[in-house]
Amino acid sequence: MEIDSYLIDVLMPDLVGHDRLPSAFLTYLFLFRHCMEDEVELSLRLIAEGTGLSKRAVQSALARLEARGLVSIRRLGITSPGCYRALRPWSRTGASGSG
Repeated sequence: MEIDSYLIDVLMPDLVGHDRLPSAFLTYLFLFRHCMEDEVELSLRLIAEGTGLSKRAVQSALARLEARGLVSIRRLGITSPGCYRALRPWSRTGASGSG
């Protein structure tokens, strides 16, 4: 899988510099790798372990990413893991493809 240049050139400075949430950028990269093509059910613990972040940092990052339209989150229940998909609103397809 190739990383879209938009991620490094635009999204990283925006999330890390402007929003001051490097955790959001790391969480997005993790979801980009695991949830680009299909919606995937993941626990907060798994995302936290995969990024090296705390579960609380992941929760905050997911809230910001969802509010910005960078991830879709479907919750099956209050105690169930979320179902995630990384979105690419800057691309023509919005979810996958090279743009």
